[in-house]
Amino acid sequence: MSKKKSILITGGAGFIGSHVVRRFVKQYPDYHIYNLDALTYAGNLENLRDIEASPNYTFVKGDITNSDFLEKLFSEQRFEGVVHLAAESHVDRSITDPLAFVKTNVIGTVNLLNAFRDLWREDMWDKRFYHISTDEVYGSLGQDGLFTEETAYDPNSPYSASKASSDHFVRAYGETYGLPYIISNCSNNYGPHHFPEKLIPLFINNIINLKPLPVYGDGNYTRDWLYVIDHAVAIDLLFHKGRIGETYNIGGFNEWKNIDLVRLLCAKMDHKLSRATGTSESLITYVKDRPGHDLRYAIDASKINKELGWKPSVTFEEGLEKTIDWYLSNSDWLQHVTSGSYQEYYKNHYGS
Repeated sequence: MSKKKSILITGGAGFIGSHVVRRFVKQYPDYHIYNLDALTYAGNLENLRDIEASPNYTFVKGDITNSDFLEKLFSEQRFEGVVHLAAESHVDRSITDPLAFVKTNVIGTVNLLNAFRDLWREDMWDKRFYHISTDEVYGSLGQDGLFTEETAYDPNSPYSASKASSDHFVRAYGETYGLPYIISNCSNNYGPHHFPEKLIPLFINNIINLKPLPVYGDGNYTRDWLYVIDHAVAIDLLFHKGRIGETYNIGGFNEWKNIDLVRLLCAKMDHKLSRATGTSESLITYVKDRPGHDLRYAIDASKINKELGWKPSVTFEEGLEKTIDWYLSNSDWLQHVTSGSYQEYYKNHYGS
């Protein structure tokens, strides 16, 4: 029997990564999927309970900032493809600790590139390194216009600067070493298994517990929202059919001002929780704006649509409904991640 194709997915215990791992494990039984995750605060193996016993799945605990570890892992498993999602991603945390973002997002990415390059230096023709990035590398838009793949980079936070740097390194390795890469830049994701530090899961959790809903500034910051399962489908398509050396923007065609989104979320939560209309909205609290806050992000995703036929499968209202229902049906998960006790899951199943 021939050896299964080995694919490495980094950050696969995180929010987007767990959806990508699940999709690849289920869709491609002829692949062996290795999920590499350091299991920091946002990495949670409970996200993958349904596929953890699959014969074509292996979890590896490790840190991409450790180059010796990566070189050994690549030498042993000889990964023919990499889907790189591991990243520090929370803007507020990047303002507090920029160096942590440099270490993971820049040095970690370069370590992966080196390990991949050194393994396949003489045999890259059928290999693929797929790097997932963010629309925040493009900076801020005014009231009009969209980010395209040709938009100049203009990052405004330590987080977006670190992701912009990692994008540049991936392209540089393509030009310098002939490394076969694809990059995608996505808009804000939402959906099941999202750690409650980002807007939608944070506010769902706060509404459940009747806690304040902190809205930055006047709440008129605009974001494009993408349902995470639609993003996983796009990643699958690009990994298999995207053109080497190309960048693709992935967006939800779905712009919302923060305050309008929050009010919609409040109305839906009041209905779901059988609370009086306006109960959740009364929790809205305007707080001091964060430094370097980008006014508007909006993605032009026409390239991936024209080349591969991808488009979002749900409207934002439908996706938000699915997301709320998931959190309300998985209160144990939410309690575990907010208390930190989910980390016991790793110890119980894999040792210390």
